[in-house]
Amino acid sequence: MRHRVVGRRLSRTAAHRTAMLRNLAQSLIEHGQVKTTLPKAKELVRFVEPLITLAKKNTLASRRLVIARLRDRLMTDPKDRDMLLDDSVVQKLFKDVAPKCANRAGGYTRIVKTAKWRIGDAGDIAIVQLVDIAPTRQKLASTGDGK
Repeated sequence: MRHRVVGRRLSRTAAHRTAMLRNLAQSLIEHGQVKTTLPKAKELVRFVEPLITLAKKNTLASRRLVIARLRDRLMTDPKDRDMLLDDSVVQKLFKDVAPKCANRAGGYTRIVKTAKWRIGDAGDIAIVQLVDIAPTRQKLASTGDGK
């Protein structure tokens, strides 16, 4: 029986799973959206949503909790991949993402299932987006960047 057993193992050890979720969460916060498999996307949402809720409080204790759970890394400049920006992922979470989600009571992310799958194992591909941050299809179409 699976009483009180929560979460997917994703065929990884506990340390590998937490490291993978941290990396995915940092990429999601940095870029606004990330493309991954459907089971990883569902676990990522369970990992990121409480972090955004903590960031909305904007206290020192919540900032320390987010740093402890997420670890912190510097962001790279999209124009120059070798150049590091002054902001880190946690700073962007507290400065940009949390204020845009201040009026939401939850549901900060969305999972968009694509019609594509991985060639090697036919894994379903999904896109995880931050609801108020990620570029939508209409914005991409208006800029001519609709990939």
